Amino acid sequence: MHDDKLRSLGERLRQARIARNEMQQLFADRLGVSRPTLSKMEAGDPGVTIGIWVKALHLLDRDDELDQLLAAGDNLFEKYEQQNAPKRKRVSRKRT
Repeated sequence: MHDDKLRSLGERLRQARIARNEMQQLFADRLGVSRPTLSKMEAGDPGVTIGIWVKALHLLDRDDELDQLLAAGDNLFEKYEQQNAPKRKRVSRKRT
């Protein structure tokens, strides 16, 4: 399953590079990797480090998408606990 996702990610990288009309060698040079390494990325090779992917996203002006990778989501357990927690009642102040 994760192999399919990596291949899909690599294909999207390839499409983004082509949409920018950049040859593999030029993009690899800008990325600071060899052309074979870029080919591995575009093929979805799991051996390419995350740091290179981060730099690729930056070169494609898409590094803001990194925040979505492990973005905080709703914790369903906490929501359940909050819904079922006893409601706090305020104590009225008596004036003396």
